[in-house]
Amino acid sequence: MAGARKLPTRDELSTWREFIETTERLRNMLTARLQHDTGLSPGDYAVLLALSEAPGSRVRSSELASLIGWERSRLSHHLGRMERRRLIRREECASDSRGAEVVLQPTGADAFHAATAPHLRAIRELFIDALTPEQLAAAGEIAAALQTHLSRPASNATERSRT
Repeated sequence: MAGARKLPTRDELSTWREFIETTERLRNMLTARLQHDTGLSPGDYAVLLALSEAPGSRVRSSELASLIGWERSRLSHHLGRMERRRLIRREECASDSRGAEVVLQPTGADAFHAATAPHLRAIRELFIDALTPEQLAAAGEIAAALQTHLSRPASNATERSRT
């Protein structure tokens, strides 16, 4: 059966499940801490981080969606909620009337700066402090390998899985 895909072994599935369950638990704990300590959601933080790093603290909404890895419709709804809280504002793009730019408001900048230290402390406590320097380096290597693998065109990944 040359075309049959090889399925994961029991041990591989166990590792996969441990990885998924642990990362989900870590994400949930970081989310709870961020919301409790700062009142921001991870989505709020991702948007504010991207805007704080952008030239002039503004970016086209389509580019912002790409930067944070969201679909445009999801971003649009989230930006509406952030706009009502006066964290950001949307403006027509000066260079293209079809597009909009998302602009970091002073309230959003203040919220982001106030959230950064508690969020980074939570990352240290829940992730970094749990690992030895060697394990942390290995985690970085694993994440980089996964990013590289997932960035390959889908047709190549599908073709590789068949061989």
